[in-house]
Amino acid sequence: MQRPLIAVLIASAFLTLNAQAADLIQVYQQALANDATYASARSSLAAGQERITQGRAGLLPNISASGTNLRNNGEFIPFNEGVLDVVNGQLVLPKRSDVDNHTNTYTVSLSQPLFNWSLWQSYQQSKLAQAVAEATFAQARQDLITRVAQAYFDVLTAQDNLTSTQAQKVATTEQLASAKRNFEVGTQTITDTHEAQAAYDLVVAQEFAAINDLDNKRTALQVIVGKAPGELAPLRTGVTIDPPSPAVVDPWVGSAEDQNFAVISAQLQLEIAKREIARNRGNHMPTLNLTAAAQHTNQTAYGANNNKAIGVTWTVPIFSGFAVTSQVRESIALEDKARNDLEATKRNASQTARQAFLGMTSGLAQVKALEAAEVSSKSSLDSNKLGYQVGVRINIDVLNAQKLLYSTQKDLSKARYDTIMNGLRLKSAAGTLKEEDLAPVNALLAH
Repeated sequence: MQRPLIAVLIASAFLTLNAQAADLIQVYQQALANDATYASARSSLAAGQERITQGRAGLLPNISASGTNLRNNGEFIPFNEGVLDVVNGQLVLPKRSDVDNHTNTYTVSLSQPLFNWSLWQSYQQSKLAQAVAEATFAQARQDLITRVAQAYFDVLTAQDNLTSTQAQKVATTEQLASAKRNFEVGTQTITDTHEAQAAYDLVVAQEFAAINDLDNKRTALQVIVGKAPGELAPLRTGVTIDPPSPAVVDPWVGSAEDQNFAVISAQLQLEIAKREIARNRGNHMPTLNLTAAAQHTNQTAYGANNNKAIGVTWTVPIFSGFAVTSQVRESIALEDKARNDLEATKRNASQTARQAFLGMTSGLAQVKALEAAEVSSKSSLDSNKLGYQVGVRINIDVLNAQKLLYSTQKDLSKARYDTIMNGLRLKSAAGTLKEEDLAPVNALLAH
């Protein structure tokens, strides 16, 4: 008799666990495993990590083996085939003979560059290219953090908008019913009823829009995490958001210009462009290689033969149709482009850091002001409801007070989300955003 009860309790426990809302860190972990953009960046990193091996290969020995196995079947025809000989009074044709020769040859050769300036520069470029891949992946990881957080808070914003709209709908419904009752008993005019009806119709339309917006925001989060998101943990009531540290913008801007991963990548690209100039100029220089070879030949007609050789080969370029000169000019122009790209990237990182810092500081002030406005709006609504009951306020006053309160609450929640996001963007612009930075944000949620 106790087994069914135990089964029910276990099932209830699992349902409770499944019904628990997911927090920001849990959603981020899902995105790490399922986000296609991040997976693409991870594959690009794996490909970029092969650059050094490929660049170093040009400086290492190149060993190869080759061979031939030929069988020749022929017939030897004397030079005087068309002349008849007379032997013992008889005509004799010239004698032919068959020729059968089997040749088997194999060669093992080695080539080791001793001096090749272009290959050396290619090797240096390969190390820089791998560093670019690593910086690009680090930027992709930061972007994933901000994308997940933005999508998460977009869903919460849409949920808050829907909740506020539905609460406003309930209040407007009550106000509409009150206006109709008062009109029926003759204490109010039909105008109050029409105003309440118009407000109700408007909030119903807003509810449909809020439902659609919430569905869109949840779909956007699903694209990142790879599956339909469940319930999300909301912000706790009355949370306090910490200001940026340091509290001045200059250190953040300096960090953005030096440590931002996009800036680091642009700096590496500039160095690669400089190496490209040297690599192309190396095509004017001589090259020197150590070569060695061992060859074995076996012929049935002539026997076996072994040959070994070792030495140095050199090449001096003399004229290539102005191709090398043109390539040098091209690489100089591309270096100038890379330098301008670096400057543009630095300015963009600096601007992003300033915008995020100002957005966070102004957001904190806005949150404080909206918290005070929320208190005032609640007091205003209570006063208007009381005045409406005693006849010193009309229906439209109550409706406007309700609308103001719900609008203030929506603005307050949005300001909090935007302030948190600007804090994450500020660290991302400065190149210091890490997964650990999600923990303080996650602590603000109601688990």
